[in-house]
Amino acid sequence: MQMDERKQKILRAIVQDYIATAEPVGSRTIARKFNLGVSPATIRNEMADLEELGFIEQPYTSAGRVPSDAGYRYYVDHLMEPPRLGEEERELIERETARRISEIQEVIAQTSKLLSQLTNLTSIVLGPHRGRGIFNQMHFLPYQPGQAIMVIVKENGIVENHIVDIGENITAEELQKIANVFNQKMRGFAPEQVKRGVLREIYSELARQRALIDHAMELLESILNDGEEKERVYLGGALNMLSQPEFRDLDKVKSVFKVFEEDDRLKKLIQPAQQRGLSVTIGGENTLQEFQDCSVISATYQVDGQTIGAMGVIGPTRMDYARAMAIVDYMTRNLTAILTNRWRR
Repeated sequence: MQMDERKQKILRAIVQDYIATAEPVGSRTIARKFNLGVSPATIRNEMADLEELGFIEQPYTSAGRVPSDAGYRYYVDHLMEPPRLGEEERELIERETARRISEIQEVIAQTSKLLSQLTNLTSIVLGPHRGRGIFNQMHFLPYQPGQAIMVIVKENGIVENHIVDIGENITAEELQKIANVFNQKMRGFAPEQVKRGVLREIYSELARQRALIDHAMELLESILNDGEEKERVYLGGALNMLSQPEFRDLDKVKSVFKVFEEDDRLKKLIQPAQQRGLSVTIGGENTLQEFQDCSVISATYQVDGQTIGAMGVIGPTRMDYARAMAIVDYMTRNLTAILTNRWRR
């Protein structure tokens, strides 16, 4: 939908001021704060046109107006400055996630915590689901004396890792040989498809590491044959909702917090993120009735080009879209890099 430049400037001013103050915006406020070079009377006329077009609305009898869902959508799609994240925040994200990479679950949990902390919104991160899969490859990463991280990559790109005991004397070269044998003999198969002859070949080639092989096979069966097909949901900053003036209504808060306890419904909030890139759903665009006054910004993360999970933030429609979008975008790219590099090393 097209509108002239003056209406665009006034709509941008209304959205930005309402995001900052949570108070309905009047023509005198816009004239005083934004220096648009027109009188309050002219601004009032333009606001009347914007209201007629459905971009702003009057919440109650007052001189002020607030953006409608359509107004926020137009702002996000056409008026907002490109989202950018500061160097200090990028460094914080990289530093905090890099400190916790011994387990993928720890990285994802920390991502959820950081996401809510940086945006002051509620975060949702979907961890990789563990469903039934086909073995693609295995890697071992040094962890500490006597232990290594066994990284399993499924055919669909989902990555799992587990700390395993390897003994004090096994070398990095021997670990690499074990991985190479598994990759050669088992790639493209589920554990139940592996014939006894193949297992005998593996044991024959890796006779010295019989105990480690048995443990690796147990883990492979557990990882590849888990039929629950469930993704773990990490929720962060739920109490941030209570700091928003839009959620002073206790009944509204109760209905929202009830959804926070239901993983399957929470996943629906960031389903648009299953498409690559950032997704923004505003107000009534959300499928869940409890979140019709909220906006959701979400995106996917990948391993080696395969989408394995998603993350997003939930907040009032009166959110700082540019900042939230910049943070979600950077954190998905950062998590993608960490997980991809993790199993390639």
